[in-house]
Amino acid sequence: MSEYPTAERQAADLIIFGGTGDLSMRKLLPALYHCDRDGRLAEETRIIAMSRGGLDDADFRGKVDAEVRPAVSSDGGMGDGWDRFVRRLHHVSVDVGGQAGDGWDTLARMLAGHEDLDRVFYLASPPMTFGPFCRGAHEAGLVTPRSRVVLEKPLGRDLVSARVINDEVGAIFDERQIFRIDHYLGKETVQNLLVLRFANAFLEPIWNSLWIDHVQITAAETVGTPGRRGYYDHAGALRDMVQNHLLQLLCLVAMEPPSRNDREAVRDEKVKVLQSLRPIVGSEVDRFTVRGQYTAGAGARVPGYLDEPDSTKPTAASHRVETFAAVRAEVKNWRWAGVPFYLRTGKRMPFRRSEIVIQFKDVPHAIFPGATPNRLVLRLQPSEGIHLHLMAKEPGAGEVMLRPVPLSLSFADTFQSRVPDAYERLLMDVLSGNPTLFMRRDEVEAAWRWIDPIIESWDGSEMLPEPYPAGTSGPAGAHELLARSGRAWHEEDL
Repeated sequence: MSEYPTAERQAADLIIFGGTGDLSMRKLLPALYHCDRDGRLAEETRIIAMSRGGLDDADFRGKVDAEVRPAVSSDGGMGDGWDRFVRRLHHVSVDVGGQAGDGWDTLARMLAGHEDLDRVFYLASPPMTFGPFCRGAHEAGLVTPRSRVVLEKPLGRDLVSARVINDEVGAIFDERQIFRIDHYLGKETVQNLLVLRFANAFLEPIWNSLWIDHVQITAAETVGTPGRRGYYDHAGALRDMVQNHLLQLLCLVAMEPPSRNDREAVRDEKVKVLQSLRPIVGSEVDRFTVRGQYTAGAGARVPGYLDEPDSTKPTAASHRVETFAAVRAEVKNWRWAGVPFYLRTGKRMPFRRSEIVIQFKDVPHAIFPGATPNRLVLRLQPSEGIHLHLMAKEPGAGEVMLRPVPLSLSFADTFQSRVPDAYERLLMDVLSGNPTLFMRRDEVEAAWRWIDPIIESWDGSEMLPEPYPAGTSGPAGAHELLARSGRAWHEEDL
């Protein structure tokens, strides 16, 4: 049994390293405000930002008031809730690479006397800082048995670097104290996928290769990479999206029913899926993967990747990095034998959409002309919801005319409430010590073990990523990936 209390209102000190950065201002602090407004934060909970910004509490609170308040005020009903939230905020300037006295002593004094509270270190910073931060916190005497640490992606660039980070963090924190976050797992639709599968009797009997033709998982963005080429040159779409977000979604679709809704049982089943993925190696990389890079589009009004405004000039790495990736994966077990899983992500696509499409097989014997196979679409963004496409007869006398129609569940419309941001759920899980929706070490390393041969093949190839104009749905090779078996990407809006 976990040593952590499960009550959501468990008091804690939440220390955010990188607390003045983009992730904190755009995601973490708004999510924490909403949690506080909804009464989910204990009265004693403090939020302590760490950075090298040289701010005091008043400066930081002013920055949050100027940058975060406008973003959350549209929800209405702020009242004195905002003032209560701001009173929780503090700032400490720390040089993580320095000695214990370089700000760590200030943080130690602030935390002194609060050893009875849970202590959560949230590392909203590059992965290269994870090890130094954990060592600094340990040397300053700040890591207690009730401490936890949250690691943001990306966790390394490959299996070797991921193991180094895991070893460095694991030298200070036990595995039960480490929460590797993937914000996709906090989305309502993702959590509803488990409920849909395991709380409804009609789906599980047909959730297998006998009834499902294939699965598509898409994460498409309309934006490019202006100002981020320095990062993206060394990441690329495969590392940035497929290794974590899309593989996590694949695991939730393909996993076996856990024996119980347990903190480790769900993660055990996800690891089994990753271990069952058919390796893509050698010449198979060219057959089962596609990489692309967007060029100028919309009559050259939208710049290509190499021409995006950035403080750095394009390098040799810029020409080789992929802004689009598609992969045909297979889960080699009895449930999924012969069912392809198509993963796709890209920048500068014609639509912003994250979704899972379960494409069922055709009926065994068609007695109505024009019938098309059923399809289940789980939309993660925008407008989270679940849509089951069925065949129905169009009203009218005479000839029977069929039309596919969706049975739709919109979370916002059905439950008449604001759909919480993914970080709200995940932050509350961290504060309550629930690791179910976070990645375990063996899970992260299994994902890298499958991805690494694809990266190595791409790096060793003389071929550059296939170009595709900005505003289009990816390179031609991505469509051929499905067309070879008579399939096509799901492009319909809902």
